[in-house]
Amino acid sequence: MKNYLPFEKPVSELEKKIEELEQESVSKQIDLSSSLEGLKQELSEEIKLIYSHLTSWETVLIARHPERPKLIDYIRYLIPDYVYFCGDRHYMDDNAIFSAIGTFQGKPIMVIGHNKGKDTKENILNNFGMANPEGYRKAIRLMRLAEKFNCPVVLMVDTQGAYPGIAAEEHGQSEAIAYNLREMFRIQVPILVIVTGEGGSGGALGIGIGDKILMLEYAIYSVISPESCSNILYRDTSRASQFAEKLHITSKDLMQFGLIDGILPEPLGGAHRDHKTMLETVKKEIQYFLDEQTPLNKKTRLDRRMEKFLKMASYETSLNLYQSSS
Repeated sequence: MKNYLPFEKPVSELEKKIEELEQESVSKQIDLSSSLEGLKQELSEEIKLIYSHLTSWETVLIARHPERPKLIDYIRYLIPDYVYFCGDRHYMDDNAIFSAIGTFQGKPIMVIGHNKGKDTKENILNNFGMANPEGYRKAIRLMRLAEKFNCPVVLMVDTQGAYPGIAAEEHGQSEAIAYNLREMFRIQVPILVIVTGEGGSGGALGIGIGDKILMLEYAIYSVISPESCSNILYRDTSRASQFAEKLHITSKDLMQFGLIDGILPEPLGGAHRDHKTMLETVKKEIQYFLDEQTPLNKKTRLDRRMEKFLKMASYETSLNLYQSSS
């Protein structure tokens, strides 16, 4: 059974009609192709209409859709011969961060990302993709390993945020994220960051520094979730939809502000409706990135990476951001 979002009711009704007609056509041996074709055309137009007028809150719901491609889907498609790495070599392995190396287009590549899981059991096992300090320490350890073997790194972000539990704080959650932020500026191999779903706060930034930052069309990226923002300011999460607009968290917002480098278009109706097309889009973008980065020497790459993020924090950039959001 498909998971329909609240604003997709017209879509669910049309798809139900199509399914009923298809069943009737088979059971009664009747040719209903013309009727089906008309309904499918109507469905396509309805989806286009809905997805061309999304609010920020509706985009949040799409970014969190349980049927969106997960990290393991991307890894299996991009590097089917992958080898899984685990452990931070300090304390434990964190299932919320999944890391693998494999062959992409005949060359080695390291893929590291948040691992939410594909069902309830995996969600719980992986802590819903909310990493502990051990996860971020594992990530930077493997980035250094990739650097040692001159292997490009792809970082895939999809988390509500770093795990806020007491144990995580006791083990140095903020230090682990801050350490990664510093060290990722020093990793000499190409680093591509792709926000595939939720890019939540420091949990996203912990593996979010790279030479190029991309977002899927209906992904979100924010310093705080709309619910948390609403709760902190008003002790009421019911205003989350309002804060989704004010936080400017959609890919279009971030592209406008110059905080990301590109938007990867999603299939009609979102990535959750067509995994294969989305996976192929990501594959092509990774190849384009590698072709772009390969000619650069290490010093030029690191200088550009640093310049990119320093520009985001400049007074002029901050002023422009403030004026455009006012």
